[in-house]
Amino acid sequence: MIYYYLAIGGLSTMLLIYWTLDLHYFTRMGLVYVRSRFMKKRVHILDQTKVAGLCLTTDVDYLLTHMNNARYLRELDFARADFYQRTGLYSAIQAKGGAVLQGSSTIRYRKFIRLFSIYHITSKIIYWDGCSIYMEHRFISPGDEFVRAIAICKQRLLNVDVEEIMRDLLSGEKCPGGPEAAGYTKPEIPLELLRWMESNEISSANLRNGC
Repeated sequence: MIYYYLAIGGLSTMLLIYWTLDLHYFTRMGLVYVRSRFMKKRVHILDQTKVAGLCLTTDVDYLLTHMNNARYLRELDFARADFYQRTGLYSAIQAKGGAVLQGSSTIRYRKFIRLFSIYHITSKIIYWDGCSIYMEHRFISPGDEFVRAIAICKQRLLNVDVEEIMRDLLSGEKCPGGPEAAGYTKPEIPLELLRWMESNEISSANLRNGC
């Protein structure tokens, strides 16, 4: 009888965890961390990283044929985690007592990702200022290299100076590739990013004014 109660208790605990936590999300995030930390090579902070994904039945919308819109932004969490680990960005932020969070994002959908289709997500830094780092992510089908969606995300850094963090990662021993890869090569701000930043400023001003 005791085994019966133990089994019921164990099953109840598992169901409680399943209902209160997104187990798939946290399990996958853990796997991404292990792979990027121990199984993939480190890359330069301005390099582009790539992760693979698969559209499953848990990702589709009510039509049951392609990935729903919300899943695209969720997938970017895994892509950023891989990028943070492989470039050393997150370690550099933590070493200075800082933190990073998502400030804003925008995404443009071009062509849907079908159920059971494999896709790649590329991630790279396209600009930074005194407070934030701006990243571009692309969802690409591996066969024809078609960009199915493109997103720009603002990563807000707290309690650290972004310029200092980037200088450390672009020069010296912290720069993968050695002295040949070192150098403070801040990219020019893309026009679409500039306009998006202006839009965010207008939105912030409207909210402050109670609009």
